[in-house]
Amino acid sequence: MSGAAVIGFFRTGLGTLPPVRIEGRRTYLRPPRLRDWRPWVALRGDSRSFLTPWEPTWPEDALSRAAYLRRLRRQIYEWRQDEGYGFLIFERESRQLVGGIGFSNVRRGVAQSASIGYWVGERFARQGLMTDATAATLAFGFNQLGLHRIEAACLPHNQPSQKLLTRLGFTHEGQARAYLKIDGDWRDHLLFGLVDTEFHPGP
Repeated sequence: MSGAAVIGFFRTGLGTLPPVRIEGRRTYLRPPRLRDWRPWVALRGDSRSFLTPWEPTWPEDALSRAAYLRRLRRQIYEWRQDEGYGFLIFERESRQLVGGIGFSNVRRGVAQSASIGYWVGERFARQGLMTDATAATLAFGFNQLGLHRIEAACLPHNQPSQKLLTRLGFTHEGQARAYLKIDGDWRDHLLFGLVDTEFHPGP
């Protein structure tokens, strides 16, 4: 489904996300649904200590159904406005939820750019699943959403994320001081960028 088709889907007045499915070699991705709440809560809950050092401070009700619904409503709004595109990641063979990924801060006009962010459950980390899912998401961003440039930021000590980005062709472009508030503190971040002509998804 193209970016124009995605936006057109919402003109029908439907209050759900469009039936987009992105295929990787070992994973597949689709927008979140209401019924994903329980597996999402289970994976995030089991991975809490693994995830919190890399994320904004979790609210007290982070794993509640109400919090999940807030996220879902926000994502529906962002898709509708062409501001962001969020996906859940599933392992192809088992169909298990393994993480999430998405584009935020979509900028059109002369920029045609967005930021990419992702997370993976602890028990699925370091198995190549996130690399596969990220490559598939980048292809969707460049080929279906018509993006020219995709940006990413990660903490200086997040070596796995840096390796993932460079493996997929991102260039380290600099460092931003006190860039994002992560786990309660404003943290410096390394900045990476990838343009469409540099992206080679592989076989």
